[in-house]
Amino acid sequence: MSVAFDAKKGLILVRAEVSGPLQSAVLRLALDTGATRTVLGASAVTTIGYDCGPTAKQANLTTGSGVVTAAVVEVARLQAMGLEVGPVQVLAHPFPPTAKIDGVLGLDFFRDRVLRIDFQTGQIDIT
Repeated sequence: MSVAFDAKKGLILVRAEVSGPLQSAVLRLALDTGATRTVLGASAVTTIGYDCGPTAKQANLTTGSGVVTAAVVEVARLQAMGLEVGPVQVLAHPFPPTAKIDGVLGLDFFRDRVLRIDFQTGQIDIT
């Protein structure tokens, strides 16, 4: 599988679809090779039908600002870049509107695969 991206822009943006008990949503995720886990915006996770409130299982999430608590949610399906996983655990945490993304696609999405990012050609190869 090969996916094109704009190598001149700051973030590698990925179109993803996530499914929950109520509905599915199309999200705009940043491919983040520095993130060990996939993190979706809490509002999107709530919209598709999951509970991100204080009764949800929690995990620590290390950000550039420090350590915060995020809800652990098992989503039915996550599809991006021609790959589909699910059910899969993700973290749910609010993203500020200025971020202009709905979350980050972390390394956990690519486990057991080969991920090659070529900035010269603007291609991502996944095998």
